[in-house]
Amino acid sequence: MADVIDTAQEHADLVLSAQIQAARAHIAGVSSMFCIDCDRPIQEERRAALPGVELCVYCKELSEMNARHYRGNK
Repeated sequence: MADVIDTAQEHADLVLSAQIQAARAHIAGVSSMFCIDCDRPIQEERRAALPGVELCVYCKELSEMNARHYRGNK
């Protein structure tokens, strides 16, 4: 017999599965051949690993550093 905790765990599992599927569907776009910031080619390995990627490694690192800076993180 399932108790309240089992029912809650099943519900949490269903919600998590739905969220994962939604996230996967969101990023399943076509990867760009060239970076949208600097127009350099994006490596084939990066495009294969990250569907929908639009930035090269260098521009993505710069973007993440800027985001950390503006959030106040070091």
